[in-house]
Amino acid sequence: MTTEATIRNRASVNRRHFLAGGTALAAGIVLHPWSARAEPHQAHLRLMETTDLHVNIFPYDYYADKETPTVGLARTAAHIDRIRAEARNSLLFDNGDFIQGNPMGDYIAFERGMKPGDTHPIVAAMNTLQYDAGTLGNHEFNYGLDFLDNTLAKANFPLVSANVLKNDGSTLLPPYLVLDRQIELGDGSRHPIRIGVIGFVPPQITVWDAQNLKNKATTRGIVEAARDLVPKLRAEKVDIVLALCHSGIASGQADDASLENAALQLASVEGIDALFCGHQHLRFPGEEFKGIDGADWEKGTLAGKPAVMAGFWGSDLGVIDLLLERSGEGWRVASSSSSLRPIFERVDRKPKALVESKPEVLAAAKAEHEATLNYVRRPVGETTAPLYSYFALVADDPSVQIVNQAQLWYMKEILAETELKELPLLSAAAPFKSGGRSGPDYYTDIPAGPIAIRNVADLYLYPNTVQAVRITGAGVKDWLDMSAGIFRQVEPGKADQELIADGFPSYNFDVIDGVTYRIDVTKPPRFDKDGKLINADSSRVVDLAYDGKPIDPKAEFVVVTNNYRAGGGGKFPGIGPDRIVFIAPDANRDVLIRYIVDQKTINPSADGNWSLAPASGTSVLFSTGPASASHLKDVASLKLEEAGRTDEGYARYRLPL
Repeated sequence: MTTEATIRNRASVNRRHFLAGGTALAAGIVLHPWSARAEPHQAHLRLMETTDLHVNIFPYDYYADKETPTVGLARTAAHIDRIRAEARNSLLFDNGDFIQGNPMGDYIAFERGMKPGDTHPIVAAMNTLQYDAGTLGNHEFNYGLDFLDNTLAKANFPLVSANVLKNDGSTLLPPYLVLDRQIELGDGSRHPIRIGVIGFVPPQITVWDAQNLKNKATTRGIVEAARDLVPKLRAEKVDIVLALCHSGIASGQADDASLENAALQLASVEGIDALFCGHQHLRFPGEEFKGIDGADWEKGTLAGKPAVMAGFWGSDLGVIDLLLERSGEGWRVASSSSSLRPIFERVDRKPKALVESKPEVLAAAKAEHEATLNYVRRPVGETTAPLYSYFALVADDPSVQIVNQAQLWYMKEILAETELKELPLLSAAAPFKSGGRSGPDYYTDIPAGPIAIRNVADLYLYPNTVQAVRITGAGVKDWLDMSAGIFRQVEPGKADQELIADGFPSYNFDVIDGVTYRIDVTKPPRFDKDGKLINADSSRVVDLAYDGKPIDPKAEFVVVTNNYRAGGGGKFPGIGPDRIVFIAPDANRDVLIRYIVDQKTINPSADGNWSLAPASGTSVLFSTGPASASHLKDVASLKLEEAGRTDEGYARYRLPL
């Protein structure tokens, strides 16, 4: 991996970009008040964040095959230029998840490849913007360590990661670095400042990407690593410490080394002055974080320290403004402010661009963009029915059905040659684009007719690999009960109750094909979001049957799923590495493509193997994409009633139970 010497060399390359104030007036841009009014002993420093770019360079939706104003580093770059011009001093950082996440990322990984000396298009684009440093996200490990190494080798900015370890106990990348800069004060004089930068990634990467990291890398808890390393970073006589934390914001105990979203707990570590967050694809400051003790969702502070989470796919630029004051020979943070600069707004519920793309960023990836378009437009078969995910959380769904059909087709042939062939085979899959996590347009919608690679990528977003687990009938029921945690408990006989629980991602709502069942949402959830048993006497899963008969709790089943779930992702009870009986060499998405090619024509119509249990006099409300209206006839049995639109553009429906 990248050496510490290379890190230091890259850190020095970008020093010339620290001072931006000289161009501000020439560009007709007014200096930020803190820069304009800084006293002779004060300096204004702006820290900028991009996070969760997921290879989104162009303002283009490769799944819909059209331009969109809601994504793209090229648009975020316009804000970067302006922020630099508004301040005398600024630094730019990336917070991880940049090399995987859209069809361009898959094209590079699976079609073009990454050999030593190649430049990844997202790195080429980022290089035009003179980043000061960055860290890794969990998705940086999806394509393996060799791919990652080749990608990072061409970055002209240093990357750090403090809690990913090699087998010898050393960190995979340098855990931190020191940026030595000359900072401009209010009187125009310049003084040295030392800025420490340390990076973190969710420790669960060893589960989520076990096939790439087993016997190659391990992880430490985020807070554990910080408590060990921040004092060492401080010992290098740094003036301020910035944590690049590819982790989200949630409640939890700081001593829990398994915390996935640990930014709030990290903020409590002594010696850290400011934090960049990510991973959750949310915005902070923002209302999504209301009610979390220690997180000020309005001011943008965690444990009293400035923090930002800049959305996803380039949707926002995160900005932390620091007013620094001289303290002896060093500096201290006198005041701070956290804010977001979005690249679009919604006008009449439709997205409208706020900035134009920066041509230099587009040019850096133009060839790969065009190659990706050719790649995703390649046809692989036909579908007799439309594939959509608008109602995936309230009824059996064609976009999940086809994935389960493909997984069963694949695994049945494999198990036919093993002793497992006698066990009943089930398949588990979840709707990735549903539940509104990423906006009202973020749903699968593929018309009947030719189906191309871009459609398959739209059905299965992640480069997961196929795995199978062996569990009992009781384990199948627990699996489904965990999935049923996506629903709020509703009161029988009451109208218009909100159905979908906050903070439960749709990719953890597994539907298991091969059994039939109903979900009773009037009952309390059996498990909490971490898989902890909270209502032992409750089960929302009713009428669970296999082959038309009530499922035997002691019977054994093989369930085909993906490496994330099989390895313990989502903290489903009873699912983990000890249950895995087969690790396939193939990606779930590739299996889906092979199934379509083999079948030539597919019928993805949902078979209705699950439904919500009836509750007399009860109705619930849920939100989905506005284009759902064209598919209402397909779910006529639900007797849905339109219930308006949200300010964000979602369609609202009333569902009588």
